[in-house]
Amino acid sequence: MPQYGDLAYLTSVKGKKKLLRIKENEDWQTQHGLVKMEDVVNTPYGSEVKSSLGVPFRVERPELFDLIMGIKRQTQIMYPKDMGYICMKLGVGNGRTILEAGSGSGGLTIALSWFSGEKGTVHTFEAREEFHKLAKKNVAWAGVGHNVHFHHRDIAEGFGIDDPEILNGKKADALFLDVRIPWDYLDHALAALVPGAPIAFLLPCVDQVSQLLLALEKGPFENTEVIEILVRPWKPVPDRLRPADRMCAHTCFLVFTKHQEKSQEWDSYIKLGTRERKQHAAKMKRLGLDADDSFGAQDADNFETEDFQD
Repeated sequence: MPQYGDLAYLTSVKGKKKLLRIKENEDWQTQHGLVKMEDVVNTPYGSEVKSSLGVPFRVERPELFDLIMGIKRQTQIMYPKDMGYICMKLGVGNGRTILEAGSGSGGLTIALSWFSGEKGTVHTFEAREEFHKLAKKNVAWAGVGHNVHFHHRDIAEGFGIDDPEILNGKKADALFLDVRIPWDYLDHALAALVPGAPIAFLLPCVDQVSQLLLALEKGPFENTEVIEILVRPWKPVPDRLRPADRMCAHTCFLVFTKHQEKSQEWDSYIKLGTRERKQHAAKMKRLGLDADDSFGAQDADNFETEDFQD
């Protein structure tokens, strides 16, 4: 049953939805009559409440998707389709410590708080005061944030690894970095993360992705991937099943990588084909290194690749 103070959806027979907070004596006036909040709190979710004119409205419980899409935004929008993959790749969960920069409007912060559970911790950083305040307001509105620490701080100063009010010497498990020039903060990221930690980046433009990839090549990072997530809905009509006329297509580029210290011994066991050798030579040239400095120092023919096959 809904309670006073809860968020709820009221849906009309025409499919229009109103997301509102149920407050005592703050009834909702519609063109179909007055919907009393006293009646709403006495109507189970999934049932119908009637207006003063006898018109039914469905009472629905908002889900995480609805909370994220319902917040007030002043920054670039990030959709749930991107957030879900980010949370999975970063391993967001109970007992883990996640860093986020910047907070923006707080959409991803809501998702991070939701998935982190009672024992998880989220530290979110925002340099601009108006976004810092908006993120705090939106997270509180969504009814989460008990495990979130908001920091009005420029990450050019680091992530507070030695600050007793932030990490206090305890390194974090993962990082999401949504800033314009993320390559400038890679050293700060490594200082604040446990070895092997995953890092996710959000970037709107391909030239930013290229510059980030060049920076990652120079550091202790591996398993880098670049993706975009497209969602194409279908019309749910059994006898005329077809794609919808509109879809949520490109919103951003997501880049994922992991902190990984490198060694020539590891590289020496990797046998490269012709195309891979050309790619490796081009990479060494970009880094100003000799292509013979790694890969092929040992005979890789005896490497037991079968142990890693399905």
